[in-house]
Formats: sequence, C-alpha cells, structure tokens
Amino acid sequence: MGINVTPIEGKAFGAVVTGIRLGGLSDEAFASIKTAFLKHGFLLFPGQYLTAEENIAFGERFGELEFGANPMSNSRRNDDGTFGKVFGIESQVMRTNVGNEAWHTDSTYKPISSKCAMLSAVTVPDEGGGTELADLRSAYAALDAETKDRIADLSAYHSTQFSQANDVGDFPPQNPQGIYHGEAYLRPLVKVHPETGVKNLFVGRHAFGIPGLAREDSRALLTSLVSFVVSDETRVYSHRWQEGDTLLWDNRAVMHRAVPYDYSKPRVLIGTRVAGDPASELAYYPSDPAAEAGREALRMELALLRDETADRRYGGTTASAHA
Repeated sequence: MGINVTPIEGKAFGAVVTGIRLGGLSDEAFASIKTAFLKHGFLLFPGQYLTAEENIAFGERFGELEFGANPMSNSRRNDDGTFGKVFGIESQVMRTNVGNEAWHTDSTYKPISSKCAMLSAVTVPDEGGGTELADLRSAYAALDAETKDRIADLSAYHSTQFSQANDVGDFPPQNPQGIYHGEAYLRPLVKVHPETGVKNLFVGRHAFGIPGLAREDSRALLTSLVSFVVSDETRVYSHRWQEGDTLLWDNRAVMHRAVPYDYSKPRVLIGTRVAGDPASELAYYPSDPAAEAGREALRMELALLRDETADRRYGGTTASAHA
C-alpha cells in the first residue's frame, strides 16, 4: 500500500496522510512526506501511536531538535512514564497552557524561531482540547494591496512574557534559562518562506511593539492581522484529537492554538519541535547589540501591562493615562 496524501476538503491548506508508518521511514518515503509538508503546510497522520523514540527520530529527519518527545500535558509525569495527578489551574504550567489558547507560532520568542513541530495524542478529553491551525500563506495572498504596502517593511518584537501578561494577566518570574527570559526578538510581519519562496504573514500572540508605530496603532494592526487570518473558514482547520494521531505543521507558514476543555480531565500530547535554520530564522542572540532595544521595549511594555492589569482588577485609571 502506497502513501496517500488527501488535501483537507474545503480548506486552503492541510492534508491527511495514510498508507505509511512514520517509524522507520525510508529516504524515499520521507522525501514524499517532505514535499507534501511544504505544499500543504500541515499534515495529519491518523493512527500512528508513535513511541517516544519514533517521535524523536521522525522529527530529526527535518533537522536539529529544540526538544524531542516532551509531554504537552495538564498531568504530572510519574517516574514510570505514566501520567497521574492533574495540575491545578493556578499552577504556572496551566497558566502557560491557557495562554496557548491564543493564536501563535512556536519559538518566535527565541533567537532562532522554529522550523516545524508535531504533536502525538496519547490521552484526549471527551470534549474540547483540540488544536486549531491557520494558514498564514493564503491570508497574506488575500490582503489588499494597500495593506501589503503598509506592512512590507514593518517588524514586531516577540516575547512570551508579553503574551502571558497580555492574554492571561500572568507575570511569571523571569528566568534566563527558561521561556520567560527577558528578551524580545524582532521579526518581520511578512516572511518569505526559505524553502518555497512564498510570502506569508508572520504574526501571533507573542508579537508586540512595532518600531515606528505608536503603541495603540501597533496593537491595533497586529490584532487586525490575526483577525484577518482567521476570518475566512478556508484558512482555519480545527482538529479533534483521536488517540494515536500525529499532527505536523510548518511554523514558518502556519499558526496554531489550543482549544479549551475541562482542565480537570487529563490531556496528554507528546511534542517534538524542530529548530529553524539560522540562515533564515535567526533574529539575533542576546549578546548582539540589537538585543538591548528588544529588552527595553519589553520592559516598557510589561510596565504598562502591569498597570493595566491592576486597573482591571481594582478599577483604576492608569491604563487610559498611558494610552
């Protein structure tokens, strides 16, 4: 039985791949998958039930890993590899998970943003808990000429500290070794895909502070671009997980988000993320002089968000004073 690649009906992107096992792929089979991946933006492989080793090995076919076979879960991992007690909703793990219910692409908050990522379903809730994806390529193509001209040379900073504060009102402790590291990386709003040459939008929850624009103008533009991407149902795919599914997407051309669910129910997905190629995905390193502008932009933005969060909680007026 050969590989079958079936485009998602009614969508501008995505395909279902059957007739293949991802464990132990031949070079020829992987080449077919890579071609489909670049064409469709994301691929769904039902019924794979990948082991951790297979998960990692498949990810490594695409390049160096950021991490391999890590649990994306609301449950604690036991010493024997099983999953037990569910994290409390106020834990940092769950606050971060809730933040990921907003549209984003992976690792734009790192010096080198991600090439691609995949999730494999182990335990899924009966309702909710899905993953939605949105096509940034067809969205850019659908923009009017005036908007394309406006954003052609614009960039935005990216930071998880911004997105957590902005989306959840969460200000986690800063840790240089973690994802809340105090850096913000400048990335263009319009990306040219390094392998296909296709232009796409490059936006999401981590983006803020477009240099050269007033804060409110920047926020309005970034919000409007994300809203535009998801305003057309042909550009959005909602995946309801089945145990054994593996979903692979191109972080350079597709954004995604988690779907809410009953957080008292276990949800375990195994994630592998592939690092981007520095030639195309490197913004700069923290040691680069350009990094200081990002740190300063983040410090200023977090100060404003702290004031605005306090105002919402206590009925103050600081936010309007900073507008």
